Amino acid sequence: MGAVTLDLLRRYAVARSLFPPTTLPRALARLGFVQADPIRAPARAQDLTLRHRVVGYRAGDLERRYAELALEEGFFVNYGFLGRDDYLRMHPGRVRQPWNVAAKRQARAVLRFIRACGSVHPREIEARFEHGKARNYWGGTSNASTQLLDAMHYRGLLRVVRRESGVRVYAAQPRPRTSGTVATRLDALIDIIVRKYSPLPAASLANLVGRLRHGAPQWADRLRPALRRARKRLAHARIDGVEWYWPEDEDPAQSDVGGVVRLLSPFDPVVWDRRRFELLWGWAYRFEAYTPAAKRKLGYYALPLLWRDRVVGWSNVTRGAARLECRHGFVSAQPREAGFRRELDAELARLQAFL
Repeated sequence: MGAVTLDLLRRYAVARSLFPPTTLPRALARLGFVQADPIRAPARAQDLTLRHRVVGYRAGDLERRYAELALEEGFFVNYGFLGRDDYLRMHPGRVRQPWNVAAKRQARAVLRFIRACGSVHPREIEARFEHGKARNYWGGTSNASTQLLDAMHYRGLLRVVRRESGVRVYAAQPRPRTSGTVATRLDALIDIIVRKYSPLPAASLANLVGRLRHGAPQWADRLRPALRRARKRLAHARIDGVEWYWPEDEDPAQSDVGGVVRLLSPFDPVVWDRRRFELLWGWAYRFEAYTPAAKRKLGYYALPLLWRDRVVGWSNVTRGAARLECRHGFVSAQPREAGFRRELDAELARLQAFL
């Protein structure tokens, strides 16, 4: 392998993540993890991510086919979908704030009920136990049963078996058969991160490894040694004072991006890490759905606009009565290269069909 440059890493970042579309199971296996988000503008993040990587993918296909796939919905470095075997590497888990006696009693009763029923909708738990209301994370109130189910899911006691109109339906999670040491399990989980988000600047690699405390809080004090092991085994190069890391069996020079326009989810692995984004594309992209409208610069749900190996701007897309309504913005000016407008129109047609 010759000298590694930032231009080469940019092409590599795009080409390795936006691989030729394949089947849904193969795309999921290659991605390793798909982040989820409920906002539909114009579709949920997991669907926007998969549409580029799965042949003939349509919005909602992951939810419709979830039960037949070897997946678990839950926390990893973010909330999303992870292969079942990889998800179970993190469990059984413990949290740093254990339940009090009353909460433990409630959880045991709910778990017995769910095991007897097979699977349950949260409204069935509310009807059976009448837990009432409780203060939620955002300072408001929500059903205490929903919060309890969320906590049981997070602790690995429950699994999501399907969704009904977007609501999680739960079953008891069989107690996993753990194999391997903590170190080998953590190394395997970090390899999923690296495979998903490479190439990674050193600070981003450290941040993502640190985020494993969300999925496996019981190993928070084991993450620094795991990061040191990862840095030793991964391929790396120093460019303009920044150390970059990627899988040791990959060659960044073998990258072909083609001449295609893509509208990416704000959570797509190509653009998710904002530090990496600025290093590769030289401008700051921000997700502004939770920014007050008057302070937004790009828009509520601006989709990064990728042309070949450059993120040249963004698009805000809404679903009109007959067709998509799009507002584009560009970092400097609209690309003048032959074919850009044609490829942008083709991408919008693909998006329309996907929806």
